[in-house]
Amino acid sequence: MATYDAVIVGSGPNGLAAAILLAQQGLKVHVIEAEETIGGGTRTKELTESGFLHDVCSAVHPTAVASPFLSSLPLEKYGLEWIYPEASVAHPLEEGNGILGYQSLDKTLEQFGKDAKMYKRLFGDFIENWDSIKYDLFGTLRSVENPLSMARFGWYGWLSAKDITNSLFKNPETKALFAGMAAHSILPLDKLFSASFGLVLTTTMHAVGWPIAKGGSATITKAMASYLESLDGTIETGNRITDFTEIPDAKAVLFDLTPHQITKICSTQLPNAYRKKLNKYKYGPGAFKIDLAVSEPIPWKNEAIGKAGTVHLGGSFEEIGYSEKQVWQGNHPEKPYVLLSQPSIFDDLRAPKGKHTVWAYCHVPNGSDRDCTEEIVSQIERYAPGFRDTIIAKHTMTAVQMNDYNENYIGGDINGGAQFFKQLIGRPVLKWDPYKIPFDGAYICSSSTPPGGGVHGMCGYHAAKSALKNEFGIEV
Repeated sequence: MATYDAVIVGSGPNGLAAAILLAQQGLKVHVIEAEETIGGGTRTKELTESGFLHDVCSAVHPTAVASPFLSSLPLEKYGLEWIYPEASVAHPLEEGNGILGYQSLDKTLEQFGKDAKMYKRLFGDFIENWDSIKYDLFGTLRSVENPLSMARFGWYGWLSAKDITNSLFKNPETKALFAGMAAHSILPLDKLFSASFGLVLTTTMHAVGWPIAKGGSATITKAMASYLESLDGTIETGNRITDFTEIPDAKAVLFDLTPHQITKICSTQLPNAYRKKLNKYKYGPGAFKIDLAVSEPIPWKNEAIGKAGTVHLGGSFEEIGYSEKQVWQGNHPEKPYVLLSQPSIFDDLRAPKGKHTVWAYCHVPNGSDRDCTEEIVSQIERYAPGFRDTIIAKHTMTAVQMNDYNENYIGGDINGGAQFFKQLIGRPVLKWDPYKIPFDGAYICSSSTPPGGGVHGMCGYHAAKSALKNEFGIEV
């Protein structure tokens, strides 16, 4: 007799989402986490000085509120509270110019001038039909609920971000805003399918907003864990699994890990052909991360930039496109594309009164050990002169250190693998059920499966659905 119905290895959002869906069906579920605390990419810690709460990886969470599964859970009853900044996104440009993205489509369109009509034509259908297409966008591409909208999404999504901006938009501000969205893909912006990331993130901005979690990102997985425990699921921390034989007996085992770890843990269980495919899986560029304790809000040239929960730094579309291509070519750009947030502006739990936190990172080549503090601070100074003088303390993590912190971040890749086309439709390998590992009861539920990176839990949800059907004969 199995000790558990299902064991999940890893307690990130995907692992906990898988555990919750399985427990909702009345199964006996156990989660094993290597670290002393749960959370994967959602941990919150005092990294600089006492009283300053920093999100170690993720800080702003559009995919969490957009997620069909996470949004269906009663997480607010378990301590999760969302804060919505006045603006979702800001993109400053030279001489104090810039553009803001609001949840309100109409308010956003007021800034676009001659691009407003085309912007509304591009995104209006996706926003209007969000409740149906969200299942498709966060799905497995095997079937769609809204074929007309998804056909339209596919028509635009297969293009490069460069193709979209050059063919649809005229204003540098509009082009820069879309570049900042598409660059979340960590792909060169002239690569096919890079537009799809900009389409999804821009649509979520208008459909659900880009919130931060009150008290830090850790409250997301803490709420998920509490809900799981209310369903009689159990969680064990401080147990690093190094071999499949160390896992308790269970009818199903789900790994919230990337292919690199799975080939080690399941070295004698994996069929040779499948192992070879996993060994060919490609990881993308890494991230250099900096957390700052500062004495005041960032002194933006354009004060409106401070209204946004997320700020994209990097200048024009052309500048961002150049910096992202440099990273893919193994170089460290002098002026990198920087993602930045200052959560303490909106959440007074994050820092001592009158002081603030800054969260920022840039893309670097996979496996980089370079400290990019100066590059990031210079990019902030470019749009906020005097910022350097507000810094009280800092904490940095190179791509190598990101990998040391979280074994899923291979070479500093925080997305669980490169997101080019082949690994979007075949993630981690091309097969009808990408979650099923070809030996009895084994599954992969990490961001190395569809729909990829992000705090949305949908990789875990789909993997759990597969396990429920194959191992327990339960359709959900």
